[in-house]
Amino acid sequence: MKTRSERTCALVVCAALAFLFGAAWCSDSGSQAAAPAGARTAPAAPTAASKPAPAGSKAAAPAELTLDLGGGVTMKMAPIRAGKFMMGGGMFQREVTLSKPFYMGVYEVTQAQYEAVMGANPSRYKGPTNPVESVSWDEAAEFSKKLSEKAGRAVRLPTEAEWEYACRAGTQTAFSFGDDPLALGDYAWHGRNSGDTTHPVGQKKPNAWGLFDMLGNVAEWCADWKGDSFGKGPAKDPSGPATGDLRVQRGGSFFNSSADAYRCARSESDYPANRIFSRGFRCAATLP
Repeated sequence: MKTRSERTCALVVCAALAFLFGAAWCSDSGSQAAAPAGARTAPAAPTAASKPAPAGSKAAAPAELTLDLGGGVTMKMAPIRAGKFMMGGGMFQREVTLSKPFYMGVYEVTQAQYEAVMGANPSRYKGPTNPVESVSWDEAAEFSKKLSEKAGRAVRLPTEAEWEYACRAGTQTAFSFGDDPLALGDYAWHGRNSGDTTHPVGQKKPNAWGLFDMLGNVAEWCADWKGDSFGKGPAKDPSGPATGDLRVQRGGSFFNSSADAYRCARSESDYPANRIFSRGFRCAATLP
C-alpha cells in the first residue's frame, strides 16, 4: 500500500506530464461561454486608465468607430491608444513605441463583410458571421483598399507591432489573459475545442481592450514583410522590412493543437499569394 507521500509524489508527476504533453489545456474550460444569439457584446471602450497613452497626453480616448459596408453590413472598430510595450518573448524582446493611436477591428473580418465589399466569398467553412478564410494577403490588402474607398477612411491591415500590442491589451504574459493554458478555451477556438471548423466571431471572451478572437478561430495576416520582428534595442512605429518574400501572420487558428501557437508573441509567415482555410484577417484604421 502506498504511503501518503508516495501518492502525493505520483499526483505531482502526472500533473507535470499532462502539462508538458498538452493534455491539460484542452480541458473544457474551453467550452463556449454562454452568449446571446450571435456575437457577445464587447465591453465598453477602454478608458484612459486601462490603456497606455503617450507621455503627458490628457486627450480623451476616441469613440468606437462603426463603418458602413452597405446592404446593412457594418464593421466595428475599437480605439487603441498610443503607448509602449515589450514586443516578443523570452530572449527575443525589445521595447516598442507606437506613437499614434489607431483603430482595430473588434472582430475578424466576417464572410458577410468580405462579400459586401468584394462580391464573393472564398471560404471553405460557410457562415455569414464566421471569419472569412482562404484569402491571400493580396486579397486582404485589396479588401482594405476597397473598404477605404467605400468608407472614406484609411483602412488597412495592422502592422505586426500593432497586432501584438492590441492582442496583449496591456499585459506581458504568454496569453492576453495570463500564463495558464488551461484558460485558453475561454478565449479561443483551438484545435482541441473547435471540431475542426471555424466558428462565428465573438463567441469567446474578449481581451481586456474588447477585442475578440485575437487568439484562435483563424490566423490573421499582418501588413509586414517577414523580417527580424524583435530586432535589437528600442523601436518606434516598426513596420517590417521594405521588401521580402513572406508576409507575417499572427494569432493561431482553430486548426492548431499546441498551446504555444496562441502565445501573443508567436510570429509566423507565408507567401502572400497563398490561401489556406485556417487563415483570415482583421482590419485596422488610421485615426484622422
